[in-house]
Amino acid sequence: MTLTFSRDATTVWAAAALAAATTLAWIGVATAPHSMALAGFLTAWTLMMTAMMLPSIAPLVLLYRGSRLVLTLGYLLVWSALGVVPYALMEWTMTTEPVRAAAVLAAAGVYELTPLKRACLRHCQSPATFLMQRFNRGALRLGVEHAIWCTGCCVGLMAVLVFAAAMNLVWAAAIAAVVVVQKVLPMGAAPAWITGVMLIGAAALVWFG
Repeated sequence: MTLTFSRDATTVWAAAALAAATTLAWIGVATAPHSMALAGFLTAWTLMMTAMMLPSIAPLVLLYRGSRLVLTLGYLLVWSALGVVPYALMEWTMTTEPVRAAAVLAAAGVYELTPLKRACLRHCQSPATFLMQRFNRGALRLGVEHAIWCTGCCVGLMAVLVFAAAMNLVWAAAIAAVVVVQKVLPMGAAPAWITGVMLIGAAALVWFG
């Protein structure tokens, strides 16, 4: 479905706010001190998810006519809560053994090729349909539901970030770019297939390298 965005002042301001929040989040990720405490880790994780995921949710936010702030906060709430997973496995996630990295890359690559990935991706790629099917939902619930579908779409990529790349900033930026291409560009499942093949190839290189 082709998206059309009105150019009213609120939409322009929303786009500017998303761009500013994304920029500030990347600055925060690059400069924030590392912390082993739960609160500090979740703060850093939330900054990283804000930086990585806000651009991919922009079409939904700009199309929505309710409280865009609440929608965005609901979306980020889910991604923030998911930070307890890497925190619980912190000792395991902060190392990058070649065998484990290859296994994670291969598993993530295979996931990119699955029907579940394609199903989640369809929900993420169609914000207009997503909103029309949930026209009676509140902004917070819409944000949470979209984040759940987005989690299903990006779980393989996030596994690479956390378990193979030790949350490296360069990898985070690269994965953020992949997420935007997959979710925003009108290319269907092709980017996911390409990503899957590339991840499997990277796994082979790590394994045999």
